[in-house]
Amino acid sequence: MTELEKTQIEENPLKKDPDWEHALHIFENVITHKSEKSQVKAILKLARFSNHIPRHAFSRIIPILVENLRKPSQESNSNPSIHEATAYCLKRIAFQGNEVLLEIIGQSDVISSLLRLLPNSSGRFRQILVKCLWASVSHCTANRGIFVRGGGLEVVIRMLALGEESTLRKYLLEILSALALLREVRRVLISVGGVRFLVESALFGNIESRARAAQAIGLLGVTRRARGMLVELGVIPVLVELLRDGDDKTKIVAGNALGVVSCHVGYIRPVAQAGAIDLYAQLLEGADPMGREIAEDAFCVLAIAEENVVDIIDHLVRILAEGDDDARSAAADVLWDLSGYEHAVCALRNAGAIPLMVELLTEGSSDVVEKVSGAIAQLSYDAENRELLSDEGAIPILITMLQNESEEIRDNAAEALINFSEDPLLHDMVATVLDNPLFQEMQSRMDQLHASNEHMARSLRQMSMEALTWNPNLD
Repeated sequence: MTELEKTQIEENPLKKDPDWEHALHIFENVITHKSEKSQVKAILKLARFSNHIPRHAFSRIIPILVENLRKPSQESNSNPSIHEATAYCLKRIAFQGNEVLLEIIGQSDVISSLLRLLPNSSGRFRQILVKCLWASVSHCTANRGIFVRGGGLEVVIRMLALGEESTLRKYLLEILSALALLREVRRVLISVGGVRFLVESALFGNIESRARAAQAIGLLGVTRRARGMLVELGVIPVLVELLRDGDDKTKIVAGNALGVVSCHVGYIRPVAQAGAIDLYAQLLEGADPMGREIAEDAFCVLAIAEENVVDIIDHLVRILAEGDDDARSAAADVLWDLSGYEHAVCALRNAGAIPLMVELLTEGSSDVVEKVSGAIAQLSYDAENRELLSDEGAIPILITMLQNESEEIRDNAAEALINFSEDPLLHDMVATVLDNPLFQEMQSRMDQLHASNEHMARSLRQMSMEALTWNPNLD
């Protein structure tokens, strides 16, 4: 566009620090009554001054420019043409990134006019059109629906499928990532085979666009069909790269999308093998609460595969020992969940988690103590764990915790102590709390829960027997 910027005009309706009302009147006169060559020069001058024009003036300027896009070019030998000069001016306006201006562009039929010219464009003119459309949808949410309703999605997919040259391809991918945040666009991508371009858009372009693509991938991945399609298209290493190299916001978005993809037993191992466990550990230690929550959920899913458990627990134990209170609380929360996984309990013991958790009962923050006491309550259902907890001095600490201000902590402590009381080898160590009202209340609740579970199991068995007796398919 250097040639356009250097173009000089013979008529100068816009000058430095002009009377804008008078200047706009002259500009309108040139566009309405002068030759195409004079119009082109005036438009290019307007483009160069676009950063200095008061915003209220654009409500008059942009509709004039739209009319130029609609009318046929009169002087076919003009260089640039009236269409090219007009699109260039609109691109300069759109590139300001001002949402008010972008909304005026969207409401003034600019987008559909540009899309109409795009299929038959080439060279410099094609670049101007694509860049103007890119600016119009990348920075203005309202314009995305207008773009799609104008047939823009089909145009972008067609251009990507035909292998548009690399400079423009980046802009097309970034347009696609913005559009893909719309539900109707994601449906179309699945139906026309455009998901591969969404995966590609998460790999190339500016980081904001790649984060948008990752967000759209996460939204797509909630359905089994789309999740399988994404994995086949190689989305796992793409998201892992974003989780590793993106900025803080992008890491959270990519981590969430990767967690959605991993919610299928067939994809847990590939996600872990791509290096996700170490990266989720970093997210768990990060400052963002949402990032920690995403990492917690991801670890609980990844730990379903037994071969991932040791690595995950090693990270959690390290964070319990070295992390700040927020990270420790998140790590303890995951350990609470993993203590209910039969194949994880041995790894928990071997990693030295139990001594650390007992230590944190007296040294951690209230939130850490709540999560750790919950994990200890869960672990106390196993005889070997109870022995280790007792050896580490957990019982007298748990007895003291029955007086804690937090109801959750008191309940966790009571639940663990009930399990100790039912162990013949450890019963005497909790004899002093057997008459404690909280202990007795928790014991009553647990008895009712066990009875309810047994009743439900019997009902399910009875339903199964009844189904066998009347099922006509068995006659």
